[in-house]
Parts: sequence; C-alpha cells; structure tokens
Amino acid sequence: MEKLPEAFKLLIVGMVTVFTILLVVIYLGKSLIYIINKLNSSKDVNTDDVNSSKSNVDDKTVSIINEAVKQITDNKGKVINIRKI
Repeated sequence: MEKLPEAFKLLIVGMVTVFTILLVVIYLGKSLIYIINKLNSSKDVNTDDVNSSKSNVDDKTVSIINEAVKQITDNKGKVINIRKI
C-alpha cells in the first residue's frame, strides 16, 4: 500500500504524456492536410464534368460517384478521374 501514491503519479504522468503526443499528432496531421490542400488548389481543374467516355464508366455511375463524394466531404471533395481497374 505504500507504493500506491507513486503508482498514481506514474499513471497520471503516463496518461498526460500519451494525451499530449496524440494532440501533437492530430494537429500535425491537420496542418499537413491544410498545406497539401493549399498546394493542390493552385491547379485550377474543372472537375464538375468527369468525362465518362474517356474512363469507360457510364454516366449513371459517374453521377452516383459525384453525389457520394459531395455528401461525404460536405461539397469540399472533387472527383478528378475515374478509372476501372
């Protein structure tokens, strides 16, 4: 029982350390995403009409994919290319 306060101190220090590292990873990831999006936004690409004849994908599938991307990304994502693999 005499080592219980020391165990709690070690527990708190460990949890704070893990929490701090997770926060650093989260904010570094968000920063990286922001930087990459800024670099890629300089390419002014018109992605509203994906040419389905070039990609051998029918128009219905293209519209479904476009709508799914819009819903998932809150109209922030863009479909640039669709390929069958």
